[in-house]
Amino acid sequence: MAGGEHGVNGQNEETRAMEEGSRDHQARCENSEQDGGGSKSSSNHPMFSVQFAQKVIAEILGTFFLIFAGCAAVAVNKRTGGTVTFPGICITWGLAVMVMVYSVGHISGAHLNPAVTLAFATCGRFPWRRVPAYAAAQVAGSAAASAALRALFGGAPEHFFGTVPSGSDVQSLVMEFIITFYLMFVVSGVATDNRALALPLELPPISGASMNPARTIGPAIILGRYTSIWVYIAGPVFGAVAGAWAYNLIRFTDKPLREITMTASFIRSTRRN
Repeated sequence: MAGGEHGVNGQNEETRAMEEGSRDHQARCENSEQDGGGSKSSSNHPMFSVQFAQKVIAEILGTFFLIFAGCAAVAVNKRTGGTVTFPGICITWGLAVMVMVYSVGHISGAHLNPAVTLAFATCGRFPWRRVPAYAAAQVAGSAAASAALRALFGGAPEHFFGTVPSGSDVQSLVMEFIITFYLMFVVSGVATDNRALALPLELPPISGASMNPARTIGPAIILGRYTSIWVYIAGPVFGAVAGAWAYNLIRFTDKPLREITMTASFIRSTRRN
């Protein structure tokens, strides 16, 4: 936030520039050890370090337990003739996400989703150079969980716990875009704005409600079923990026429009606020 109102004469412009430079320097110092969804990293922070290795391991373990719990519910439901039920599967996924956020959120940011990581990077809230490592960790965790589930339940096609469209590819693509937009919009508010509150969401089984490329890619790799996999990559990625930017555009700020347009471009202002 800018500190107070400023005039437009040369002296005030110089003062404002000095104050903004000081705040930027202080923010970089405070965030040099944080790489979660709601914080920025210092450009001088090393690519590989013990702290970064811990974050990557946290993403692997967090994604493993998320996919294992959620996909196990799907597998058990199919093997037992629907005893878990669709609401039960939704609750399992929701509780798994909540538990993992509480468990590793303070370590890695608990992205657990390549689309979330990419969306945060496009908004300047996560360093681009660390996106590949996070995405690889998330896919590896998902694949490991899928391998464990295959060992437990087998790989019969009728017990496939991945995601495939129940309608057309276009229908599933639109559904994945919209629900991931919703997911990322909420995540952006909760993770980067302490005034936001989250609400639960239950979704119809049209696309399988992946919202997470890792959730689809892991089972596809282990079980060798790649039906319409592009839907579950393109839909969540574009939906997450759009959701993150939509929240940035409406993020509350007490700056007047005149000050935002004078100090920087509108896009840069949304990133700072």
